[in-house]
Amino acid sequence: MALITLTTDFGTADPWVGIMKGVIADRAPGVAVIDVTHGIPPQDVLAGALVLRHAVPYFPPGTVHVAVVDPGVGTSRRALCVVTERELLVGPDNGLLSLAAAGARRIVELTDKRFFLSPRSTTFHGRDVFAPVAAALATGTVPGALGPAVSDMERLDIPLVAAGPEGLRGQVIYVDRFGNLTTNLAEEALAAFSRSDVSISIAGARLCGVAVSYGAVARGRAVAVVNSWGLLEIAVRDGSASAVLGARVGDPVTVGQSA
Repeated sequence: MALITLTTDFGTADPWVGIMKGVIADRAPGVAVIDVTHGIPPQDVLAGALVLRHAVPYFPPGTVHVAVVDPGVGTSRRALCVVTERELLVGPDNGLLSLAAAGARRIVELTDKRFFLSPRSTTFHGRDVFAPVAAALATGTVPGALGPAVSDMERLDIPLVAAGPEGLRGQVIYVDRFGNLTTNLAEEALAAFSRSDVSISIAGARLCGVAVSYGAVARGRAVAVVNSWGLLEIAVRDGSASAVLGARVGDPVTVGQSA
């Protein structure tokens, strides 16, 4: 059964998501549509790319994933369909699709106007390009019919972890609605340290040890865990680590062995 997912920064207060779903319902009646999220921070392409990357493995093969975080809408940026081993990714060529597109088998630029709405707005390609293209793919259109194959796409890179005399230096790369701070330090990188006495420094605070759950500390206390993405996360039990620590995306995080 065909399936389409939507990931955007549109929020739910405005009609944009509902309109995209209306286009899909008109052009692909009966195709299921699942909202991954519409809560990506406005214009935060990296956040959208991270969410998409960590969501797509949990959907059936053949799913059409539409992602729209598109501050360059209406400019010369391309629109793409990326074919991977398991899924189809549809969205703007601004790096949004790139983290989910490792090992892409084919990249197609969306140029065939037969699959767009007309007239086409310069401010709402979610409605006029990406939704109708997703509907076409979900109802059997092959990606090659949508436009020419291209050799590559714009790519985002997760900031690298650096090794130094104090240990590993990473950074916050994502903040969720609970204020939890996801870092770029993968669980594998922590293997060099004892989880019980590793030292984690962030925003002037120092945490000792990586806990197995948020509930391992008292309410209001900061705690480090490995989250569901397999990345080191700083949280505050029953609170917001972002608010309590005053931390945000880009802030440095240092991991070392406790003295």
